[in-house]
Amino acid sequence: MSNVYDQLKMLGIELPAASAPATAYMMSAQTDKIVFLSGHIAKKNGKVWAGKLGDVLDIEQGRKAARSVAIDLIATLHSHIGDLNRIKHIVKVTSLVNSTPDFTEQHLVANGASELFVSVFGEKGKHARSAFGVAQIPLGSCIEIELIAEIE
Repeated sequence: MSNVYDQLKMLGIELPAASAPATAYMMSAQTDKIVFLSGHIAKKNGKVWAGKLGDVLDIEQGRKAARSVAIDLIATLHSHIGDLNRIKHIVKVTSLVNSTPDFTEQHLVANGASELFVSVFGEKGKHARSAFGVAQIPLGSCIEIELIAEIE
């Protein structure tokens, strides 16, 4: 696997500034070699990417939103550890998808993030995952994703 920053460049991804917490919590916390990232919500053009899957958003839009969240999560990892090449393994990804009660494709939406982690980190990006449909996410965001990573 090549340098993570080379992979990002090859994918045409420029990391944004890491998100700041909205209230009384941290965007990242670490214990030993495990880094926990708080849930990050989807943004489009700098604003909350709002909407409900199965209503105003389709699977492809949800995948794009999940990918955008993954980029923000990578930016937070970079901010926390200083060098993304220290990632030993993306361990767990949890995706909360704002969806209608009859929408059952949350796993396909979450693939937008999962596939990006593998594209950026290779085998180290393969992870355990949960994808849930929820009635609402803060600020009406269409998806929120949290992540656990192990570093060297």
